[in-house]
Amino acid sequence: MMDGMSAMMTGMGLVWLLAVIVLVLAAAALVKYLFFGPKGGQ
Repeated sequence: MMDGMSAMMTGMGLVWLLAVIVLVLAAAALVKYLFFGPKGGQ
């Protein structure tokens, strides 16, 4: 039973880690878009 719980905790940790990475990348893209415009800053 403890093995199942630790596996579930590890899975949830990986899901949260992926979610945080996606949010950070989305925020960076939004900031770049807002500051440099849709042309990519060129």
